[in-house]
Amino acid sequence: MRLDEIERRVSRAQILSLVDATSRKLALWYGSVSAGKTVISLFAFLMAIPKAPRGGLIVIVGKSLQTIYQNVFVLLQNTEIFGSAIANQVHYTPGSTTAWILGREVMLVGANDAKAVGRIQGATIGLVYVDEAALLPQEFWNMLVSRLRVAGARLLATMNPASANHWIRKDWILQAAEKNLVSFHFTMADNPALDPSYIADMERSYSGVFYDRMIRGLWTNAAGAIFPMWDPHVHQIPFAMMPPLQSIIGVGMDYGTTNATTAMMLGLTDEADPRLVFMDEWGWNSREEGYTLSDVELSKRFRKWLPQQHTPYPSDLEPAFIFRDPSAASFARQLMDDGISTWPANNDVLPGIATISNLLDRRKLIVTDRCENWLSEVTEYRWDEKATDGGEDKPLKDNDHWLDGGRYVTHSTKHIWTPELEPVAA
Repeated sequence: MRLDEIERRVSRAQILSLVDATSRKLALWYGSVSAGKTVISLFAFLMAIPKAPRGGLIVIVGKSLQTIYQNVFVLLQNTEIFGSAIANQVHYTPGSTTAWILGREVMLVGANDAKAVGRIQGATIGLVYVDEAALLPQEFWNMLVSRLRVAGARLLATMNPASANHWIRKDWILQAAEKNLVSFHFTMADNPALDPSYIADMERSYSGVFYDRMIRGLWTNAAGAIFPMWDPHVHQIPFAMMPPLQSIIGVGMDYGTTNATTAMMLGLTDEADPRLVFMDEWGWNSREEGYTLSDVELSKRFRKWLPQQHTPYPSDLEPAFIFRDPSAASFARQLMDDGISTWPANNDVLPGIATISNLLDRRKLIVTDRCENWLSEVTEYRWDEKATDGGEDKPLKDNDHWLDGGRYVTHSTKHIWTPELEPVAA
């Protein structure tokens, strides 16, 4: 293959990282989404396997066995990426804790929490590949590095950036010389295989701190207001001015016993340039009311609200889905007994916040003044400074119950409304 053909698939920066990765014991690839980090690091891993010390294990580590399969083996077994000569020497059954790559046995370890330390304690590792290292527990990482105790042992890892205070940045990347480590920063500009339209789509998909991390590939802190782009003059409308709707996508419900139980109704406007709209809200706040309601009574009140008129004009549209707090098992059973089917919401907090942030930033989400509680919460929703100082991203859990309901229905139906909000080609 000629050099110009190679450079259509990988960039010079990626090729150089293959060379420089061998100069240190630890090599880390980080940066934006779709920057080619995983593919080029897997090339480095494949090159390292034949030379891996025979006195130590070869290991692949990830958040779980499922993510290891999705992020690593799906690529390794792709003949278009690695060619049939390599891909046909990668043997793995999904769910198994062992694989065979280039004739060498490879152990797989899921490290979802600190308890995973026990899976490698006492082991001697000659070569390890780590997928999404920033998601691993710090205790596990420290133990993993300590297991590289055979001569010639190496660690290769990929990650997307997180907080600037994240332990892997502060204790490892910024102390590279002391840690015998080299790191490589990539963005989508370093991946020549990407179509420009895809890059444009990704750039539209993030805003704020998530844009800095996922697009620019930077380690940045989540601080201050979570939705700084919120502007009532742009995003808030009178209920009477609600645009016509093409559908009511669904309702999102947060559930609490001592905290509020809430519901947010989400619609898709029937405009030339469609938008999402939080149409109406419902809730019961036990703290404010002074007493709690049983699941039976909560269900009764919610079911009374659900069929009411939620538009300022006659409409026979009904919510297609009702998503609820995935931990609300008893309430879900009560609703089912009362004839209401619900689905557990996608409760990935940070991706859900990123979804709402992007919609607000693109002016693709509006909120009617009937959603008084949501409107009162959105301006007060802030990042937890103590968590940020510790390298974590967490919102303060104060007065966020209607926000959570809105996040549930919006993020859980992203696959439904995303095509409707995409810009129309000229």
